[in-house]
Amino acid sequence: MKKRTMYAGDVTAANVNQTVTLMGWVKKRRSLGNLIFVDLRDRAGIVQLVFSADFDQAALDQANSLRSEYVIEATGVVKARKPEAINKNMKTGEIEVEVTELNVLNKAKTPVFDIDDNITASEDTKLKYRFLDLRRPEMQKALMLRSKITMAANRYFDEQGFIYIETPDLTKSTPEGARDYLVPSRVYPGSFYALPQSPQLFKQLLMGAGYDRYFQIAKCFRDEDLRGDRQPEFTQIDMETSFLSAEEIQDLTEGLIVRVMKDVLNIDVPRPFKRIEWQDAMDRFGSDKPDLRFGMELQDAAPFVKDAGFKVFDNALANGGQVKAIVLPGAAQKYSRKMIDKQAEYIKRFGAHGLAWLKVEDDKVAGPIAKFFADSKELTDGLGAKSGDMIMFIADRAKVVADTLGYLRTYYGKDLDLIDQSQYKFAWVVNWPLFEYDEGDERWVPAHHPFTMPNEEDVHLLDTDPHKAHAQSYDIILNGYELGGGSIRIHTREIQEKMLKALDFTPERAEEQFGFLLNALEFGFPPHGGLAIGLDRFAMLLAGKDNIRDVIAFPKNSNATEPMTHAPQPVEASQLLPLGIEVTPEAEAEQEAEADAQTEE
Repeated sequence: MKKRTMYAGDVTAANVNQTVTLMGWVKKRRSLGNLIFVDLRDRAGIVQLVFSADFDQAALDQANSLRSEYVIEATGVVKARKPEAINKNMKTGEIEVEVTELNVLNKAKTPVFDIDDNITASEDTKLKYRFLDLRRPEMQKALMLRSKITMAANRYFDEQGFIYIETPDLTKSTPEGARDYLVPSRVYPGSFYALPQSPQLFKQLLMGAGYDRYFQIAKCFRDEDLRGDRQPEFTQIDMETSFLSAEEIQDLTEGLIVRVMKDVLNIDVPRPFKRIEWQDAMDRFGSDKPDLRFGMELQDAAPFVKDAGFKVFDNALANGGQVKAIVLPGAAQKYSRKMIDKQAEYIKRFGAHGLAWLKVEDDKVAGPIAKFFADSKELTDGLGAKSGDMIMFIADRAKVVADTLGYLRTYYGKDLDLIDQSQYKFAWVVNWPLFEYDEGDERWVPAHHPFTMPNEEDVHLLDTDPHKAHAQSYDIILNGYELGGGSIRIHTREIQEKMLKALDFTPERAEEQFGFLLNALEFGFPPHGGLAIGLDRFAMLLAGKDNIRDVIAFPKNSNATEPMTHAPQPVEASQLLPLGIEVTPEAEAEQEAEADAQTEE
């Protein structure tokens, strides 16, 4: 095998008349008898190879046997294409390589799908043959973009005096919101390590140890239900600092974002980023991660509907709830009643009991509740609705109104093509509540995590009414996604114990779960804070994807399984015996059923 002189996709007109040796995969072969054209692909792109008896008969003979995805080495002379043969859609379209020597490095079976960006294979098929899927140009571009983000972050933090420190992957199970992945110990049967949901406690301990600027590209693990921007294992750009205010940490983060956007996409992002109060975000957008690329904000409709006589609105307001609306520009003719009823059914998952709507037609309104608004000018003027627009109302308690209209705003913003996809709108959401109510578990939980420092003026509320306290926390958002989050941390044992007590930890349970941290806080812990950015999510957004699987080399599917290796898999009983673990008959039956299903696939 010869030495490769350059990547196939990097050959340009500047290389004309040079002899090059290229290596890669055969994308396709076109035979015209004594003239054969082969598209050679590598990670940099595609170049056209030409085989002819005029250059080398042996190479031409070999080229006849080439098939899709053969791995080859080709040596030849770069030639300029004739003007009529130039392909302006290819980076290498001005040249071709006249091959004088061909070496087949490996043959290939016919791939189960085309190695192309426009394929129709199912997601599980692509994941099962991920080694083929990763050859596709769009996948290679996405992973190379992710690499650029990582390298830009490393350079930036190094310039800012941060120290790269790795934290353990085998640690103690602590309650941080999601379920832990547990790892049994052979040495201590019946005991378990946990894979970290985040490096949170360790990076705080590093601050106590005097490493005042830490960062890490950290692997995290959470056993939770999956969605487009969530995986069982994910990666975050993790940092922690000592002696800095929330504003200073945000400033450092903005510097990182600006560096990444410039290095990766050559985009200049203006600073400082917009700052939005959490309550303002919920009131205006119905979301703590609003997409700021379009308007259509939530509006208080109560002043315009309170005397209309519509019982749904009246009852909501009488019970301390809200009536809010969004105005869908130019949507009156786009959506039928059947289409709206479908959305009304969907939003029940947010607790909504119905969806009221009106269409604005000239100086009148039409729709199921139009009879309550015979004189509609005050309503339409107040909400800024014009002829051809549509108004959607939700009447309920504040959380249901925010969740439902927040969803509808995002859905119709996309469906009405109101979003400029070329924009990157960063912002901070600040002044969060310290706690939020988990309706599923019917209990108060930390809005971020139990180590977040309350606002100084709210510390006393931990003893009296902790759910009214606000936190020194902040999220960085981008285009409707939470890109990252952080906070100033609790650095005294007294306040940390108050926080745990507010979360119904007994002193004994607090000591059992977090005794190592509480003990450390008594040994001169500095004020500290930090932030973590989701690397997978950041890469997904910059690559223009809508699922983080597209920027992870070997992800899990929506069922948290990995179709290529069939993980997770049962293990031999002999492997479990030293761990003191026995699989129940019910679990074995489930495992067998899953194995059968995978075999059928």
